[in-house]
Amino acid sequence: MKSSSTLATITLCGSLALFAGTVSAETIRVGIGHQSMVTNTVSGGIVLEKLDLLKKHLPTTGRYENVKYDIVFRDYDSGPPITNQMLANKLEFGVMGDYPLIVNGAKFQETGRQETRFIGVTGYNLRGTGNGIVVPINSSAQSLADLEGKTLSVPVGSAAWGMTLKALSEAGLSGKVQIVNQSPAVGVANIQAGRIDAHADFCPWSEIMEFRGTARKIYDGSEAGIPTFHGIVVRESYAKQYPEVVEGVLKATLEAQKWIQENPMEAAVKVSEWTGVEKEVLYLYFSEGGITTAEASIKPEWVDAMKYDLDLLKREVGVPDLDFDRWVDDTYLRAAYQAMDLDYEALVSSVVDTQPNNPSLKPAEIWFQDKGIVTYDSVADMLAAADTADSPIYATYVYDNLTGLKLFGKAAYLVRGDDGDVVAFLKKADSEKHMANYGGTPVTPESTLAMAY
Repeated sequence: MKSSSTLATITLCGSLALFAGTVSAETIRVGIGHQSMVTNTVSGGIVLEKLDLLKKHLPTTGRYENVKYDIVFRDYDSGPPITNQMLANKLEFGVMGDYPLIVNGAKFQETGRQETRFIGVTGYNLRGTGNGIVVPINSSAQSLADLEGKTLSVPVGSAAWGMTLKALSEAGLSGKVQIVNQSPAVGVANIQAGRIDAHADFCPWSEIMEFRGTARKIYDGSEAGIPTFHGIVVRESYAKQYPEVVEGVLKATLEAQKWIQENPMEAAVKVSEWTGVEKEVLYLYFSEGGITTAEASIKPEWVDAMKYDLDLLKREVGVPDLDFDRWVDDTYLRAAYQAMDLDYEALVSSVVDTQPNNPSLKPAEIWFQDKGIVTYDSVADMLAAADTADSPIYATYVYDNLTGLKLFGKAAYLVRGDDGDVVAFLKKADSEKHMANYGGTPVTPESTLAMAY
């Protein structure tokens, strides 16, 4: 018969063993700061959250067999607050645009104590479309030159800000246009109310204003000749401690990108429900031939673009230097691609670009309420279908005749030739030049329902 002291010892030891088992179950936080309103970031943020993709791809074997994951998504309207939260050790991952990514890496390296790593891309446009400068719909301005002596708002520090500085400098307008700092939401409201002469912003705000009929684009990011993209950074110490977790986040991102690529209309509808961005705007970005390419590989073009951007940031706002050789790290992404049976090198060397008269794309589309997306062999056919449609039309889509960039039909400048063929232009000046050289007449809102949805 055991003594009472022996029983007490057994009980105590059992309690300690139970307590030890409890504390040994590690909890790993996966904190992601993202921007749900920014189309180029959704594959690294809101889609992961809403489709619950992290739980599918985070490791659960080996050292992670008994791990509990504390998954945290925090939504922001710009990149700088995400960097601040990462510096404060409150987030592990950040999804942001090219300029904020650079600032993130530089600020971390400047501390001398901690760093981040740039580990993947969430969405890109090789030409720089996504950034743009708009004016109120009734403004007389048609070009950058028309902004001399006027005020332009932009989120300072963003990719759109960098594009604006470059565009104004090349146009000889540096110091001749007053630049003020405004967030996307404030800039959109001021454009609608006519309280600002122009507003520059990143994706998809220019297209939101075009679709709502409150603004016209007078400068597209493609004219700056610098790619634009968004991507993912992670705290280096976290990545070293939990490399398989980082790989899991990237595998989830790859699945999100595949979902967008294979289901652009469904993705547009779902992301619209989650964010409030109009589905028609999202389809302009997600669809084949659209503004965003959702693909994660880190291409030499992106690094070259960021080196150019860093020089601008250092000159204009005193951003510290950034060692790109340390900061850019695709090892986790390569592991994720291999695990997903994807050829990383092939994707690095493949860059999607827009081309005029692309034979692989139908020239025009209509998104009908009841029939979904219908493609047409010509813009003229699309216009005829829109004029006789017995179903509500959500949007029409065409391609710029000069660049191949995808546009809203109602925001494009359409020209009907003497042969009945119709071509589309991003800018009014381009359509007028075309008519001067080849003849034709403009397609006006009065002559087609496609301009009036």
